[in-house]
Amino acid sequence: MGRFALIAALLALLVGSLAYVYVVSTGVEWPDMPASVYVAMALGILFSLVVGCGLMALMFFSSRYGYDEAAHRGDEPAERR
Repeated sequence: MGRFALIAALLALLVGSLAYVYVVSTGVEWPDMPASVYVAMALGILFSLVVGCGLMALMFFSSRYGYDEAAHRGDEPAERR
């Protein structure tokens, strides 16, 4: 029951915010933008996604191959590690 209420509340917030954006954006006349602005925006979004995915992949592989474990010296006894 609690999960349903949470999902319903989040969906209501999503619908409300989308309705607000629609009302605000249709009430204002925007100036025409040149195609270069759309190209620059698309390239910026693509670059951000590539960097974000690359960093997440590095974190995943770093954790998987043990690079995130605590550093220790080889001459310490095993029980202190």
